[in-house]
Amino acid sequence: MSKRLVIRFLSHVVKSGTLRVGFADGSTEALGKQVDGYPDIAIRFTDTKVPRDIMLDPRLGAAEAFMDGRLLIESGDVMGLVELLRRNQPWDKGGELRGPSALKRLKNSVGFARESINNRIGAKRNVSHHYDIGNEFYQLMLDSEHMQYSCAYWGDGVDTLAEAQEAKLAHIAAKLAITPGNKVLDIGCGWGGMAIYLAQKYEIDVLGITLSEEQLALARTRADKAGVADRVTFKLVDYRDLAARGQVFDRIVSVGMFEHVGRPQFEDFFKACTALLHEDGVILLHTIGRFGSPGTTDAFTRKYIFPGGYIPALSETVRASEKYRLIASDIETLRLHYAKTLRAWYRECEANRDAIIAMYDERFYRMWMFYLSGATAAFEWGGMGNYQIQFTRNRRALPLTRGYIEAEERRLLGN
Repeated sequence: MSKRLVIRFLSHVVKSGTLRVGFADGSTEALGKQVDGYPDIAIRFTDTKVPRDIMLDPRLGAAEAFMDGRLLIESGDVMGLVELLRRNQPWDKGGELRGPSALKRLKNSVGFARESINNRIGAKRNVSHHYDIGNEFYQLMLDSEHMQYSCAYWGDGVDTLAEAQEAKLAHIAAKLAITPGNKVLDIGCGWGGMAIYLAQKYEIDVLGITLSEEQLALARTRADKAGVADRVTFKLVDYRDLAARGQVFDRIVSVGMFEHVGRPQFEDFFKACTALLHEDGVILLHTIGRFGSPGTTDAFTRKYIFPGGYIPALSETVRASEKYRLIASDIETLRLHYAKTLRAWYRECEANRDAIIAMYDERFYRMWMFYLSGATAAFEWGGMGNYQIQFTRNRRALPLTRGYIEAEERRLLGN
Protein backbone atom coordinates (compact mmCIF):
# COMPACT_ATOMS: atom_id res chain seq x y z
CA MET A 1 0.00 0.00 0.00
CA SER A 2 2.74 2.50 0.98
CA LYS A 3 4.61 1.72 -2.24
CA ARG A 4 1.56 2.53 -4.37
CA LEU A 5 0.89 5.70 -2.40
CA VAL A 6 4.44 7.00 -2.72
CA ILE A 7 4.41 6.32 -6.47
CA ARG A 8 1.13 8.20 -6.80
CA PHE A 9 2.46 11.07 -4.69
CA LEU A 10 5.74 11.39 -6.61
CA SER A 11 4.09 11.02 -10.02
CA HIS A 12 1.77 13.88 -9.12
CA VAL A 13 4.77 16.07 -8.21
CA VAL A 14 7.41 15.19 -10.81
CA LYS A 15 6.32 16.39 -14.25
CA SER A 16 9.47 18.14 -15.52
CA GLY A 17 12.80 16.42 -15.01
CA THR A 18 13.01 12.72 -14.25
CA LEU A 19 13.01 10.61 -11.12
CA ARG A 20 13.78 6.90 -11.20
CA VAL A 21 12.76 5.15 -7.99
CA GLY A 22 14.05 1.72 -7.04
CA PHE A 23 12.26 -0.24 -4.34
CA ALA A 24 13.50 -2.87 -1.90
CA ASP A 25 11.68 -5.63 -3.83
CA GLY A 26 13.77 -4.89 -6.93
CA SER A 27 11.06 -3.04 -8.89
CA THR A 28 11.55 0.44 -10.34
CA GLU A 29 9.37 3.33 -11.44
CA ALA A 30 10.33 6.06 -13.92
CA LEU A 31 8.58 9.39 -13.41
CA GLY A 32 8.53 12.68 -15.31
CA LYS A 33 10.21 13.61 -18.57
CA GLN A 34 13.52 15.21 -19.45
CA VAL A 35 13.31 19.00 -19.64
CA ASP A 36 16.25 21.36 -20.03
CA GLY A 37 17.24 22.89 -16.72
CA TYR A 38 15.50 20.30 -14.56
CA PRO A 39 17.49 17.60 -12.72
CA ASP A 40 17.44 13.91 -13.62
CA ILE A 41 17.70 11.89 -10.43
CA ALA A 42 17.75 8.19 -9.49
CA ILE A 43 17.07 7.01 -5.94
CA ARG A 44 16.66 3.63 -4.24
CA PHE A 45 14.85 2.61 -1.07
CA THR A 46 16.75 -0.10 0.78
CA ASP A 47 13.82 -1.37 2.87
CA THR A 48 10.05 -1.57 2.61
CA LYS A 49 9.42 0.94 5.42
CA VAL A 50 10.87 3.95 3.60
CA PRO A 51 7.72 4.63 1.48
CA ARG A 52 5.59 4.47 4.63
CA ASP A 53 7.84 6.90 6.49
CA ILE A 54 7.77 9.33 3.57
CA MET A 55 4.01 9.23 3.29
CA LEU A 56 3.58 9.87 7.03
CA ASP A 57 5.73 13.01 6.86
CA PRO A 58 7.46 13.69 3.50
CA ARG A 59 10.18 16.02 4.83
CA LEU A 60 11.06 14.24 8.05
CA GLY A 61 10.58 10.78 6.59
CA ALA A 62 12.76 11.43 3.55
CA ALA A 63 15.37 13.24 5.65
CA GLU A 64 15.78 10.47 8.19
CA ALA A 65 15.80 7.78 5.51
CA PHE A 66 18.56 9.70 3.70
CA MET A 67 20.50 10.30 6.91
CA ASP A 68 20.33 6.60 7.82
CA GLY A 69 21.37 5.38 4.38
CA ARG A 70 17.95 3.87 3.70
CA LEU A 71 17.28 6.32 0.84
CA LEU A 72 20.23 6.16 -1.54
CA ILE A 73 20.83 8.63 -4.36
CA GLU A 74 22.32 6.64 -7.22
CA SER A 75 22.35 9.41 -9.83
CA GLY A 76 22.61 13.09 -8.95
CA ASP A 77 22.82 14.42 -5.39
CA VAL A 78 20.53 15.51 -2.58
CA MET A 79 20.56 19.13 -3.80
CA GLY A 80 19.27 17.94 -7.18
CA LEU A 81 16.64 15.67 -5.60
CA VAL A 82 15.17 18.41 -3.43
CA GLU A 83 15.31 20.90 -6.28
CA LEU A 84 13.47 18.49 -8.58
CA LEU A 85 10.62 18.09 -6.12
CA ARG A 86 10.34 21.73 -5.10
CA ARG A 87 10.85 23.22 -8.57
CA ASN A 88 7.89 21.24 -9.87
CA GLN A 89 5.69 22.79 -7.18
CA PRO A 90 6.80 26.45 -7.05
CA TRP A 91 5.26 28.65 -4.36
CA ASP A 92 4.99 31.55 -6.81
CA LYS A 93 2.46 29.64 -8.92
CA GLY A 94 0.47 28.29 -6.02
CA GLY A 95 2.09 24.86 -6.02
CA GLU A 96 3.01 23.20 -2.74
CA LEU A 97 4.32 19.77 -1.86
CA ARG A 98 1.78 17.74 0.04
CA GLY A 99 2.31 18.04 3.76
CA PRO A 100 2.35 15.33 6.42
CA SER A 101 -0.71 13.28 7.36
CA ALA A 102 -3.44 14.77 9.58
CA LEU A 103 -2.04 13.00 12.64
CA LYS A 104 1.50 14.21 11.91
CA ARG A 105 0.22 17.75 11.31
CA LEU A 106 -1.50 17.71 14.70
CA LYS A 107 1.61 16.38 16.46
CA ASN A 108 3.78 18.93 14.64
CA SER A 109 1.50 21.82 15.62
CA VAL A 110 1.46 20.74 19.26
CA GLY A 111 5.21 20.22 19.30
CA PHE A 112 5.83 23.54 17.56
CA ALA A 113 3.63 25.40 20.05
CA ARG A 114 5.36 23.76 23.00
CA GLU A 115 8.91 24.34 21.74
CA SER A 116 8.39 27.93 20.63
CA ILE A 117 7.95 29.24 24.17
CA ASN A 118 11.72 29.99 24.21
CA ASN A 119 12.20 31.24 27.76
CA ARG A 120 15.70 32.22 28.82
CA ILE A 121 16.79 28.67 29.64
CA GLY A 122 15.18 27.21 26.55
CA ALA A 123 16.59 29.93 24.31
CA LYS A 124 20.16 29.21 25.43
CA ARG A 125 19.63 25.46 25.02
CA ASN A 126 18.21 25.91 21.51
CA VAL A 127 21.04 28.21 20.43
CA SER A 128 23.62 25.77 21.79
CA HIS A 129 22.01 22.92 19.82
CA HIS A 130 22.94 24.59 16.55
CA TYR A 131 25.83 26.95 17.23
CA ASP A 132 27.89 25.09 19.81
CA ILE A 133 28.60 22.10 17.59
CA GLY A 134 32.09 23.47 16.98
CA ASN A 135 33.68 26.60 15.57
CA GLU A 136 36.01 24.48 13.45
CA PHE A 137 33.05 23.11 11.53
CA TYR A 138 31.62 26.53 10.70
CA GLN A 139 35.06 27.75 9.65
CA LEU A 140 35.01 25.08 6.93
CA MET A 141 31.72 26.40 5.52
CA LEU A 142 31.64 30.17 5.98
CA ASP A 143 33.64 33.04 4.52
CA SER A 144 36.96 33.22 6.32
CA GLU A 145 37.18 36.97 6.97
CA HIS A 146 33.81 37.77 8.54
CA MET A 147 32.33 34.29 9.31
CA GLN A 148 28.84 35.38 8.34
CA TYR A 149 26.23 32.67 8.87
CA SER A 150 23.40 34.62 7.25
CA CYS A 151 22.20 35.72 3.82
CA ALA A 152 24.88 37.47 1.76
CA TYR A 153 24.23 40.29 -0.71
CA TRP A 154 24.90 39.42 -4.34
CA GLY A 155 24.93 42.70 -6.22
CA ASP A 156 26.17 43.24 -9.77
CA GLY A 157 29.77 42.15 -10.16
CA VAL A 158 29.78 40.14 -6.91
CA ASP A 159 30.99 36.61 -7.68
CA THR A 160 32.42 35.07 -4.52
CA LEU A 161 30.98 34.31 -1.09
CA ALA A 162 33.58 36.56 0.54
CA GLU A 163 32.63 39.50 -1.70
CA ALA A 164 28.91 38.92 -1.11
CA GLN A 165 29.29 38.86 2.67
CA GLU A 166 31.40 42.03 2.61
CA ALA A 167 28.68 43.64 0.50
CA LYS A 168 26.03 42.53 3.01
CA LEU A 169 27.90 44.14 5.89
CA ALA A 170 28.27 47.40 3.96
CA HIS A 171 24.60 47.34 2.96
CA ILE A 172 23.47 46.97 6.56
CA ALA A 173 25.99 49.49 7.91
CA ALA A 174 24.73 52.08 5.44
CA LYS A 175 21.15 51.59 6.60
CA LEU A 176 22.19 52.14 10.21
CA ALA A 177 23.26 55.72 9.35
CA ILE A 178 26.00 55.62 11.97
CA THR A 179 27.61 58.83 13.18
CA PRO A 180 30.86 59.18 15.17
CA GLY A 181 30.52 58.41 18.85
CA ASN A 182 27.44 56.21 18.46
CA LYS A 183 26.97 53.28 20.83
CA VAL A 184 25.90 50.23 18.83
CA LEU A 185 24.30 46.98 20.02
CA ASP A 186 24.53 43.78 17.95
CA ILE A 187 21.86 41.31 19.12
CA GLY A 188 22.84 37.77 18.18
CA CYS A 189 26.37 38.75 17.22
CA GLY A 190 27.52 35.31 16.04
CA TRP A 191 31.29 35.11 15.71
CA GLY A 192 31.57 38.89 15.84
CA GLY A 193 31.82 39.70 12.14
CA MET A 194 29.31 42.55 12.09
CA ALA A 195 30.54 44.15 15.33
CA ILE A 196 34.18 43.98 14.23
CA TYR A 197 33.34 45.38 10.79
CA LEU A 198 31.47 48.36 12.27
CA ALA A 199 34.29 49.11 14.70
CA GLN A 200 36.81 49.02 11.87
CA LYS A 201 34.79 51.37 9.67
CA TYR A 202 33.56 53.86 12.28
CA GLU A 203 34.76 55.57 15.45
CA ILE A 204 32.22 53.84 17.67
CA ASP A 205 31.85 51.37 20.54
CA VAL A 206 29.99 48.13 19.87
CA LEU A 207 28.48 45.57 22.24
CA GLY A 208 27.74 42.17 20.76
CA ILE A 209 25.57 39.69 22.67
CA THR A 210 25.06 35.97 22.08
CA LEU A 211 23.82 32.87 23.89
CA SER A 212 26.47 30.62 22.33
CA GLU A 213 29.58 30.03 24.41
CA GLU A 214 31.47 28.75 21.36
CA GLN A 215 30.66 31.91 19.41
CA LEU A 216 31.53 34.14 22.35
CA ALA A 217 35.02 32.69 22.74
CA LEU A 218 35.89 32.96 19.06
CA ALA A 219 34.33 36.44 18.69
CA ARG A 220 36.61 37.76 21.43
CA THR A 221 39.64 36.16 19.81
CA ARG A 222 38.73 37.60 16.42
CA ALA A 223 38.20 41.11 17.84
CA ASP A 224 41.62 41.00 19.49
CA LYS A 225 43.24 39.80 16.26
CA ALA A 226 41.50 42.59 14.30
CA GLY A 227 42.84 45.20 16.70
CA VAL A 228 39.44 46.47 17.87
CA ALA A 229 39.14 44.75 21.27
CA ASP A 230 39.27 48.17 22.95
CA ARG A 231 36.05 49.23 21.17
CA VAL A 232 34.19 45.93 20.78
CA THR A 233 32.83 43.97 23.73
CA PHE A 234 31.13 40.59 23.57
CA LYS A 235 28.91 39.21 26.31
CA LEU A 236 26.91 36.06 26.95
CA VAL A 237 23.54 37.60 27.78
CA ASP A 238 19.89 37.34 26.78
CA TYR A 239 18.50 40.47 25.08
CA ARG A 240 15.66 40.55 27.62
CA ASP A 241 18.08 40.66 30.53
CA LEU A 242 20.13 43.38 28.86
CA ALA A 243 17.03 45.54 28.41
CA ALA A 244 16.28 45.21 32.14
CA ARG A 245 19.67 46.77 32.99
CA GLY A 246 18.69 50.18 31.62
CA GLN A 247 21.41 50.56 28.98
CA VAL A 248 20.58 52.64 25.91
CA PHE A 249 22.12 52.48 22.42
CA ASP A 250 22.08 54.80 19.42
CA ARG A 251 21.96 51.95 16.92
CA ILE A 252 20.77 48.35 17.18
CA VAL A 253 21.50 45.71 14.57
CA SER A 254 20.32 42.12 14.56
CA VAL A 255 21.20 39.74 11.73
CA GLY A 256 19.88 36.19 11.51
CA MET A 257 18.74 36.12 15.14
CA PHE A 258 15.03 36.97 14.96
CA GLU A 259 14.33 33.53 13.47
CA HIS A 260 15.36 32.05 16.85
CA VAL A 261 13.17 34.30 18.99
CA GLY A 262 10.03 32.16 18.68
CA ARG A 263 6.63 33.52 17.72
CA PRO A 264 5.32 33.98 21.30
CA GLN A 265 8.32 36.24 22.02
CA PHE A 266 8.02 38.63 19.05
CA GLU A 267 6.47 41.37 21.16
CA ASP A 268 9.02 40.79 23.94
CA PHE A 269 11.79 41.27 21.38
CA PHE A 270 10.49 44.63 20.17
CA LYS A 271 9.65 45.73 23.70
CA ALA A 272 13.27 45.07 24.64
CA CYS A 273 14.59 46.83 21.54
CA THR A 274 12.48 49.89 22.27
CA ALA A 275 13.79 50.00 25.83
CA LEU A 276 17.37 49.67 24.58
CA LEU A 277 17.07 52.30 21.83
CA HIS A 278 17.79 56.02 22.17
CA GLU A 279 14.81 58.17 21.21
CA ASP A 280 16.62 59.23 18.00
CA GLY A 281 18.01 55.75 17.38
CA VAL A 282 17.82 53.33 14.47
CA ILE A 283 17.30 49.57 14.34
CA LEU A 284 18.20 47.33 11.40
CA LEU A 285 16.62 43.88 11.55
CA HIS A 286 17.79 41.30 9.01
CA THR A 287 15.74 38.09 9.13
CA ILE A 288 14.53 35.17 7.09
CA GLY A 289 10.82 35.59 6.41
CA ARG A 290 7.83 33.93 4.80
CA PHE A 291 6.39 35.43 1.63
CA GLY A 292 2.88 34.32 2.50
CA SER A 293 0.84 34.06 5.65
CA PRO A 294 2.05 32.76 9.03
CA GLY A 295 2.80 29.05 9.33
CA THR A 296 4.62 26.53 11.51
CA THR A 297 8.12 25.05 11.54
CA ASP A 298 8.37 21.58 9.99
CA ALA A 299 9.33 18.58 12.13
CA PHE A 300 12.75 18.00 10.49
CA THR A 301 13.91 21.57 11.13
CA ARG A 302 12.57 21.54 14.69
CA LYS A 303 14.15 18.19 15.52
CA TYR A 304 17.56 18.47 13.88
CA ILE A 305 18.36 22.06 12.92
CA PHE A 306 16.66 24.92 14.80
CA PRO A 307 14.64 23.75 17.82
CA GLY A 308 12.47 26.58 19.05
CA GLY A 309 12.93 28.53 15.82
CA TYR A 310 10.24 30.03 13.64
CA ILE A 311 10.37 31.86 10.31
CA PRO A 312 8.06 34.88 10.60
CA ALA A 313 5.76 36.32 7.99
CA LEU A 314 6.37 40.02 7.33
CA SER A 315 2.92 40.78 8.73
CA GLU A 316 3.78 39.12 12.07
CA THR A 317 7.04 41.00 12.37
CA VAL A 318 5.64 44.44 11.64
CA ARG A 319 2.53 43.83 13.73
CA ALA A 320 4.65 43.02 16.79
CA SER A 321 6.78 46.14 16.28
CA GLU A 322 3.75 48.42 15.95
CA LYS A 323 2.73 47.79 19.55
CA TYR A 324 5.77 49.76 20.68
CA ARG A 325 5.38 52.63 18.18
CA LEU A 326 8.39 51.66 16.14
CA ILE A 327 8.25 53.11 12.64
CA ALA A 328 9.17 50.73 9.81
CA SER A 329 11.13 53.39 7.92
CA ASP A 330 12.50 51.08 5.22
CA ILE A 331 11.73 47.50 4.16
CA GLU A 332 13.74 45.56 1.58
CA THR A 333 12.93 42.06 0.38
CA LEU A 334 15.89 39.89 -0.65
CA ARG A 335 14.37 37.24 -2.89
CA LEU A 336 17.17 35.00 -4.21
CA HIS A 337 20.19 36.19 -2.27
CA TYR A 338 19.98 33.46 0.36
CA ALA A 339 19.62 30.73 -2.27
CA LYS A 340 22.94 31.81 -3.78
CA THR A 341 24.50 31.93 -0.31
CA LEU A 342 23.26 28.45 0.58
CA ARG A 343 24.59 27.00 -2.66
CA ALA A 344 27.98 28.48 -1.83
CA TRP A 345 27.89 26.86 1.63
CA TYR A 346 26.82 23.57 0.07
CA ARG A 347 29.85 23.66 -2.24
CA GLU A 348 32.14 24.36 0.70
CA CYS A 349 30.72 21.43 2.62
CA GLU A 350 31.09 19.17 -0.41
CA ALA A 351 34.73 20.21 -0.73
CA ASN A 352 35.28 19.48 2.97
CA ARG A 353 33.26 16.26 3.13
CA ASP A 354 36.04 14.10 4.57
CA ALA A 355 36.94 16.66 7.23
CA ILE A 356 33.30 17.02 8.33
CA ILE A 357 32.80 13.26 8.56
CA ALA A 358 36.01 13.00 10.57
CA MET A 359 34.67 15.66 12.99
CA TYR A 360 31.28 13.98 13.39
CA ASP A 361 30.13 11.05 11.22
CA GLU A 362 28.47 10.20 7.91
CA ARG A 363 24.97 10.62 9.35
CA PHE A 364 25.70 14.19 10.48
CA TYR A 365 27.12 15.04 7.06
CA ARG A 366 24.02 13.72 5.31
CA MET A 367 21.75 15.55 7.75
CA TRP A 368 23.57 18.83 7.14
CA MET A 369 23.52 18.47 3.37
CA PHE A 370 19.80 17.67 3.46
CA TYR A 371 19.29 20.83 5.52
CA LEU A 372 21.26 23.01 3.10
CA SER A 373 19.49 21.46 0.10
CA GLY A 374 16.02 21.92 1.55
CA ALA A 375 16.77 25.48 2.55
CA THR A 376 18.11 26.29 -0.92
CA ALA A 377 14.97 24.92 -2.56
CA ALA A 378 12.77 26.89 -0.15
CA PHE A 379 14.48 30.14 -1.21
CA GLU A 380 14.58 29.30 -4.92
CA TRP A 381 11.13 27.79 -5.35
CA GLY A 382 9.37 27.82 -1.98
CA GLY A 383 7.91 30.60 0.12
CA MET A 384 11.05 31.86 1.86
CA GLY A 385 13.00 35.09 1.46
CA ASN A 386 14.86 37.61 3.59
CA TYR A 387 13.70 40.93 4.94
CA GLN A 388 15.77 43.90 6.04
CA ILE A 389 13.56 46.17 8.10
CA GLN A 390 14.81 49.53 9.34
CA PHE A 391 12.98 50.95 12.38
CA THR A 392 13.08 54.33 14.09
CA ARG A 393 11.26 55.81 17.07
CA ASN A 394 11.41 59.34 15.67
CA ARG A 395 10.20 60.10 12.14
CA ARG A 396 12.89 62.81 11.85
CA ALA A 397 15.80 60.58 12.82
CA LEU A 398 16.83 59.81 9.22
CA PRO A 399 17.12 61.69 5.90
CA LEU A 400 13.87 62.02 3.98
CA THR A 401 15.11 60.04 0.95
CA ARG A 402 17.11 56.84 0.55
CA GLY A 403 20.11 58.35 -1.23
CA TYR A 404 22.22 58.27 1.93
CA ILE A 405 22.13 54.46 1.89
CA GLU A 406 23.66 54.03 -1.55
CA ALA A 407 26.19 56.81 -0.99
CA GLU A 408 27.51 55.26 2.23
CA GLU A 409 27.48 51.78 0.78
CA ARG A 410 29.66 52.93 -2.11
CA ARG A 411 32.05 54.63 0.28
CA LEU A 412 32.41 51.54 2.44
CA LEU A 413 33.08 49.33 -0.57
CA GLY A 414 35.42 51.80 -2.20
CA ASN A 415 33.26 52.20 -5.30
